[in-house]
Amino acid sequence: MATDATSSTSATSSLKTTSIATLLGAGSGIDMAALANNLATAQFELRTARLNDKTDTLNTRISTASNIKSMLLSLDTSLGTLVRSGDLAPTPSVANSAVATASLSGSTQPTGSYSLEVSQLATGQQLASSAYTASTDTVGAGTLTLRFGTVSGSAFTEDAAHAAVDITINTGDTLADVAAAINASGAGVNAYIANTTSGAQLVIKGAEGAANGFIVEAAEDVADPGLSNLAWSPGAGTGTLMATAQDAAYSLDGLAYTSASNTITDPVPGLKLQLTGTNVGTPTQINFSDPSANITGSMQDLTDALNEVASALNAATSRGGDLVTDPGARALKQSLSKLSGTTIMPNATGVAKTLADLGLSIQRDGTFALDKDRLSATMTADPDGVAAMFTNGVYGVYATIDKIYRAAASTSNTNSLAGSITKYNSQLTDISSDLSDLADQQEKLRARLASQFTASEARISVLKSTQSMLQNQIDAWNNSGN
Repeated sequence: MATDATSSTSATSSLKTTSIATLLGAGSGIDMAALANNLATAQFELRTARLNDKTDTLNTRISTASNIKSMLLSLDTSLGTLVRSGDLAPTPSVANSAVATASLSGSTQPTGSYSLEVSQLATGQQLASSAYTASTDTVGAGTLTLRFGTVSGSAFTEDAAHAAVDITINTGDTLADVAAAINASGAGVNAYIANTTSGAQLVIKGAEGAANGFIVEAAEDVADPGLSNLAWSPGAGTGTLMATAQDAAYSLDGLAYTSASNTITDPVPGLKLQLTGTNVGTPTQINFSDPSANITGSMQDLTDALNEVASALNAATSRGGDLVTDPGARALKQSLSKLSGTTIMPNATGVAKTLADLGLSIQRDGTFALDKDRLSATMTADPDGVAAMFTNGVYGVYATIDKIYRAAASTSNTNSLAGSITKYNSQLTDISSDLSDLADQQEKLRARLASQFTASEARISVLKSTQSMLQNQIDAWNNSGN
């Protein structure tokens, strides 16, 4: 019976390592642990293989769709940067850069050439108080009031539309405290302490423009006088008027204009000027660059980029392609097929309305080509319209490409590339769960078979032990008969 117990123990241990029974030549001679594992694997092999194949297919679809979406993003980003740089619009420049700089205001697209003469720059009023020993000197208490309007000679005309500002000065406040209080008041002026050779002086600077002049009134606290030393009005007060507020004066093409600021928006619709100097008697010219070469180059780049997307899309949606049945890929392909003929400038009055007008055409295989002759003809016939197509607005080339990209990148739209990617990822999650369930089921089957085979191995071991004992007994009997 000791032999039977040893055989049973060996059969049980084989589930954890290799079959000891097999190594010792005991029992059936079959590796029961391997047999259980192989049978369990065979039972689930087909279903596991199918799920792994689906995983590979989904990963390929996700990769292909993501690659096409990435191409669209790169195109959209590059085109947006190009449009915002202004290289595709007629850019203004001033021949005499010391007089002014020019840029586009964005309200419309100006063209032509203009004569600019600046006779006066806009300035703000600058007022300096009488000198104090130091910025830490106290100034008395009460209320300072800033009133705004036009200072002319000894006269001040208040601007009723510009509210006066009261500034409370407390007992013990210093000259520096006054400057801080003025800056904190939101009056639209800037105050600081100038430590000059005469002493510490409060300097107040107003905004540009004749109507932004100001006077300073002081209502003293009788218990702490002295604040009136900071009051000023034309012909009165102890301060010094360092600069008078005035408007800019200039002419465009001989016509006179004034401006409260040196930054002038839309003196000509679409043009913005920053006046920096005067040039009385020597007018300078404002001209616009010709963007034709940049537009042609950009349209060729756009065509090439679209062809990269179209080629990848054609390969993915062809027979046997990774996205042949994908709704997002089909939707994108349909959008691109309509691209050249779609009106992208619905309010245009000239001939430049579609990308076809800019020379873009679609071929029979879904790729694109650029007709430079048609592009050149459109730029000649409607240069303003072509320039307007390359602006950062709700219509135009960039807005159209951006709309296509956003549609493809929308995760809430099931008929988009992003929607397809979301769907495929969800299916991958389900398959991963299914594979995990199959693995659990396979392990349970293997354990059950191993348990059953172990029991069988134990019984076989007992039978073989009995057989061996009987054989020995028979052999002994046969030998005794000799």
